[in-house]
Order: sequence, then structure tokens, then C-alpha cells
Amino acid sequence: MFDASAPRKKIVEVRDLKMHFPIFAGVFRKRVGEVKAVDGVSFDIFEGETLGLVGESGCGKSTCGRAILRLYDITEGSVVIDGQEIGHIPQKKLRPLRPKMQMVFQDPQASLDPRMTVAAIIGEPLVEHTNLGRAARLERIYELMDAVGLNRNFANRYPHEFSGGQRQRIGIARALALNPKFIVCDEPIAALDVSIQAQVVNLLEELQKQLGLTYLFISHDLSMVRHIADRVAVMYLGKVVELASREDLYERPRHPYTEALLSAVPDPDPASAEKIERIILKGDVPSPSNPPQGCNFCTRCPRVMPICQHEEPEFREVTPGRFVACHLYNTDLQQEAPARTEAAS
Repeated sequence: MFDASAPRKKIVEVRDLKMHFPIFAGVFRKRVGEVKAVDGVSFDIFEGETLGLVGESGCGKSTCGRAILRLYDITEGSVVIDGQEIGHIPQKKLRPLRPKMQMVFQDPQASLDPRMTVAAIIGEPLVEHTNLGRAARLERIYELMDAVGLNRNFANRYPHEFSGGQRQRIGIARALALNPKFIVCDEPIAALDVSIQAQVVNLLEELQKQLGLTYLFISHDLSMVRHIADRVAVMYLGKVVELASREDLYERPRHPYTEALLSAVPDPDPASAEKIERIILKGDVPSPSNPPQGCNFCTRCPRVMPICQHEEPEFREVTPGRFVACHLYNTDLQQEAPARTEAAS
């Protein structure tokens, strides 16, 4: 796992990343708006660490991960991978950079070509990006199968012959084929049985230790993120509202949305579960095509203040390593915030 005491090198630097999808309507397909799936996200990921990215469905987590790898042409912002700015360079020029950044997809069945054997799937990146001969390529495929716990005798089988967990191992082996430095894990356990999820997460951790990998681990499973992540970023409606170390975020959440999100995590200890105060948010998540004025969370926040409804909070560092986008931590408002908080509760 990540060593916080060691000198830290930034592998990923994301600044004000925006991914807006146009909305067209009418006979002439006129542009009438845009879906702000990712709307000004900034964070760093350090070498050898795992950054967890969490939030409810539709908040923009997966879009953010894909935009960072430039699977989309981003709307605005800057993305730096291992010192190389890739935010706006053409897709053809990205090809030589692909080996250092890979992705493990959410649905292992949908992300594997059913007409290709396991050997062909894992070996495809080697064919596209290396000059290895057939024998050397096959040996590398066997090494990757060993690394993820797949039997070499299964190399000529097809994806439909494997279980969900085995298919995800195939996807992980494919992602590792070119020795990447950075891997985006887009909800890699969401489509798996609970009994298999721990095996896949343990595999990811073992590979990280062996190969020095850096992960962006996207998930809505807060319990699993607490297990695997070193730092955690919380997204709501296209924006990161809080970013902190795992211990700080889970023990002392600052943003009201983070508090509500963590209050919904089941506690296996009945005695502790009874003490948890559930925070039930009212209303629905606003549309990303028409977000609220001011703070995106102001329509549902139990601690809302008048300023929240017309001024967007700054994403700022409130304590070393802890970033929050909330007016409650604006020094000019800290005197009035507690009184409004008591009134709201």
C-alpha cells in the first residue's frame, strides 16, 4: 500500500476538468443545452497510492475516469499523466502514451470480445504496441495469467466459459500487459458476487505491491473503498465536494453530503449500528443539464445557508491534506454557520 512518509511523486494531475455532453433537439438538431457530467474537477494522485472516487449513481464518477484517460475528448481543463499533458492533444498522438495508462472496466462480460480467446484478449495490447514475436508474446500471456490467478490451460477458452470473477481477472491481465503506471478501476467489483468481490480487491492490492501500480478506484461501495483506498474523493453532481485521507474522511466527514453518504453505510456491529444517526436527504438529485445556482447541493443540504443558494463554494484546503467545497468552512461565515446548523437540525 501507499507509504505516506516517502517522498511523493505526482503520477496524475487533474485541474478544472470539465466533460459536457451537448443536448440537441428539433428537426434541425439545434444545440439547446448540455449535460455537465464533470464540471470542474481537480485532484492529484501520487505514485503507488490508491485514490478512491465515490458518490451516488449518476454523479459523474465513471465519466471522470474515462475523461482522465482521454477516452473522451474533454471540454475544458488539464490532465497530466506522468509529467505529460494529454488533455487536448489529438487522439493519434495519444497512441504512444497508452501503455502507461490503462483501465479495468465495470462489466467484465461486456468489455471482453466473445469471439476472442483469452490468449487473444490478453495478447491484443502486445500485438498493437510491441514487436514481440509469437513465442515471446505467448510467454508474456502466460506470465500475466499466472499473475492474476488464471490457469494457463484456459488460454484457448472463450469469455463465456468463465465465471464473472474469472472474466474480471482476464480484464485485469489485459490492463497489465503493457506494464502501465496508472490504472483506472471503474467499479471493477460492481458486477460480481459478494463472495468474489474480496478476491478481486485482494488481487488488485497484491499487484499494486508487486508492480508499484497507481490506482483511481471508482466505486459506490463505501465499505470496499475504505478497505483499499489511501485517500478518498467524494463527488456530487459533477463536482468533487470533499477530498481527504481515508481515516480523516470516514472518521470526521466535513461536507454535509459526505456525512449523509457515510451515515448510509451498514455497520456489521449491531451495537454500533444503533448509535449511528441516519441522515435522510430530502428531494431528488438535480439534473446535470440544469444544476442549481450556487452550490450544487443546496437543494438537499440540511445545513444550507442563504449564501449557498447564489454563490458557488470554493474547493479549498481547510486543513493539511483535507479539501472541502462548502461555505460552512468559509472563515467569513463560521460565526453564523453553527446557529444556522442548529436551526436546520
